Amino acid sequence: MILSKKTRYAMLALTKLAREYGRGAILISEIARSENIPQRFLENILQEMKKLGIVGSRQGKTGGYFLLQEPEKIKMVTVIRHFEGTIAMMYCVSEKAYQPCEFCKDEATCKIRNVFKRIRDNTYGILEETSLGSLI
Repeated sequence: MILSKKTRYAMLALTKLAREYGRGAILISEIARSENIPQRFLENILQEMKKLGIVGSRQGKTGGYFLLQEPEKIKMVTVIRHFEGTIAMMYCVSEKAYQPCEFCKDEATCKIRNVFKRIRDNTYGILEETSLGSLI
């Protein structure tokens, strides 16, 4: 799995907000400038994060975006799954997008599937234990 640019930008923006956690709202222009993210693209990303309940926003002179939770409580698996859809590299090992394998004669004994299930499980475990707070 190669992460999309959208996912990478989301992680950069969220780590910026994590570094500033507790200091009030951050202007989107400041996030875009400091993290080198196109502002129009960032607006869409932050709106998605807002719908997901990760960030909040405030309008006006002291407006901008801020994290709704402590950075340590925001798991990277949530962000990756939101933007990428699945962590698995093959549908037959996906928990969120499972589809029977068209190549396996027997999924239970397929050695290829077993390897990619271990990869998925390990990747999921790492992302689940990695909080936004650990990235700052």
